Amino acid sequence: MGHSHGHGHSHGAASAPGTRRIWPMAVAVGLIGGFFVVELITGILVNSLALIADAGHMLTDVVALVMGLAALLLARHGRTTDARSFGWYRAEVFTAVANAVLLIGVAAFVLYEAVRRIGTYPEVPGLTLIVVALIGLAVNLGVMLLLAADAKESIAVRGAYLEVLADAVGSVGVLIAGIVALTTGWGYADIIVAVLIALWVVPRALRLATDALRILNQQAPAHVDVEALRHDLAELDIVDDVHDLHVWSLTTGMDVATVHLGSSCPNAEVLAAAQGVLSRYGLDHATIQVDPVARQHDCRDELTW
Repeated sequence: MGHSHGHGHSHGAASAPGTRRIWPMAVAVGLIGGFFVVELITGILVNSLALIADAGHMLTDVVALVMGLAALLLARHGRTTDARSFGWYRAEVFTAVANAVLLIGVAAFVLYEAVRRIGTYPEVPGLTLIVVALIGLAVNLGVMLLLAADAKESIAVRGAYLEVLADAVGSVGVLIAGIVALTTGWGYADIIVAVLIALWVVPRALRLATDALRILNQQAPAHVDVEALRHDLAELDIVDDVHDLHVWSLTTGMDVATVHLGSSCPNAEVLAAAQGVLSRYGLDHATIQVDPVARQHDCRDELTW
């Protein structure tokens, strides 16, 4: 049975984890962390659930950014070993799952607090809410600009970006609650905004968790049509059979594949032709095994997954 193996670096839309920028995450940690302290203390002092809810999301931002920064550093500097042949690239994916759990946890806490406060008329200073919300919105928008480019390429950064986006929406909500409280004196706007922030965050957290779990479950990436790939490989004149095709993502920006190709042609020719097809799908890191025609059925019988 012949065996051919080819691999290279992907040139798709996403960059390899080891080449991603570190400084935007580091700056974001400082900005978000500083404002979290200010917002939490203010929320406790004025008894504003909206501010406390937004501060809770700020805390998850800080944790998400720190974990994302650690994941990027591990991906860049973590050594590969025989026992850890892919290094720490999957650290980004585990970070995304943790971020989603944090977001859902904070949303659940806010909803619990909102229900507990029903029947107790809240008195919150509208002007304080407005000032803190404007500062928070400015900080969130600045951090979003820092992370926007890298969020497209890293699921860890995307998780942090979504949390900052949720906080930006939360700051807008707090701003509205402050305006209502200042102009009408209606304190329940504070609770309503807190609930709306929580409900807005949950679906996005679930989407992030779904994307991360898709990778951990080694499902084919959504942008790769595996059936079309199998068809294109089978259409090659020098390929008689395509079987045991697997496509999965190691992390965002790192899609890999394995496949067995039946052929009576020289291995080098089959390998070159197959690599050309796989590259069109962004699968430049692939293991291709060429099975001589006489061994194809035996090979299929030996495979159990």
